Amino acid sequence: MLIRYKKSFEKIAMGLLSFMPQQKDVKRLMETIHAYEANEDWHLFLWKKDEEYIGIVGVYDEGAVGIIQHITVVPSYRGEGIAKTMLRELLNTGQFKELKANEETEPFVKYCLPIIEGADNSI
Repeated sequence: MLIRYKKSFEKIAMGLLSFMPQQKDVKRLMETIHAYEANEDWHLFLWKKDEEYIGIVGVYDEGAVGIIQHITVVPSYRGEGIAKTMLRELLNTGQFKELKANEETEPFVKYCLPIIEGADNSI
């Protein structure tokens, strides 16, 4: 289930973001979380499976287009299609008509997006 970030999820979100190679440093993690809290065009979503948070996706809102800034899944859940499901659910919220990757997430998102082209919204 896709859940919108709120302040009470800060430590969980930082833990999930730390799985991204560019987010290993605690100072950088804090800056990233504070950027999502301070900018109304930045949206952070956590993925919850049963009672566990196992993924996170961060999006910059460019009108109808969502730019994927961060996306990661807990290593023990990788290979199960969680990231694809997160992106599909993000599209199905109706907040974005299209999702695109930034330079940092492009290699991963490029792999996921063609697989979810059958989602309700175009990509």
